[in-house]
Amino acid sequence: MTGKERREQLLDIGRTLFAERGFEGTSVEEIAHKAGVSKPVVYEHFGGKEGLYAVVVDREMRRLLDMVTSALTGGHPRELLEQAAFALLDYIEQYTDGFRILVRDSPVAQSTGTFASLISDIATQVEDILGMEFKNRGFDPKLAPMYAQALVGMVALTGQWWLDAPQRPEKAEVAAHLVNLSWNGLSGIEPKPRLIGHRKS
Repeated sequence: MTGKERREQLLDIGRTLFAERGFEGTSVEEIAHKAGVSKPVVYEHFGGKEGLYAVVVDREMRRLLDMVTSALTGGHPRELLEQAAFALLDYIEQYTDGFRILVRDSPVAQSTGTFASLISDIATQVEDILGMEFKNRGFDPKLAPMYAQALVGMVALTGQWWLDAPQRPEKAEVAAHLVNLSWNGLSGIEPKPRLIGHRKS
């Protein structure tokens, strides 16, 4: 096996174990054992478990971001919402291990980024589209980033639920309901929403 092939093998094994057991539940010994190598080989390639984990997380974050970004091909704003919802659900379905790793809390998240920071990256892609729509409708476009975070967060958390739902609905059905809630919520949006309860601050 070449050095490059060995590195890829260790990444695949690490990815599977991190998805099953989390960062804490995975050991360098186990990774090395499954690869049929000694522990120093893992250290040589990644410097330790943290280094391997960081590469796995970075790859998954890039893959998900690329899938969402390339899915936003334009069209009607409602269609863009559909494209974003499907892209995330496609990623969850095709790269389940990767998604499980991304949504776990990690002690090395500071260097690799977190699921929350990834959601922010995706929301930034949506922000510009929302900003233009807000402007066209006479709403304050400065609020677009907040709405982008809310929409993308809603899709991401629903995706997390969908992954482990006991009676998992079809992907298209989930996407349709997500778009229904967000689109119909956005279509009835008030330019200056008011609170109706007693609390005002």
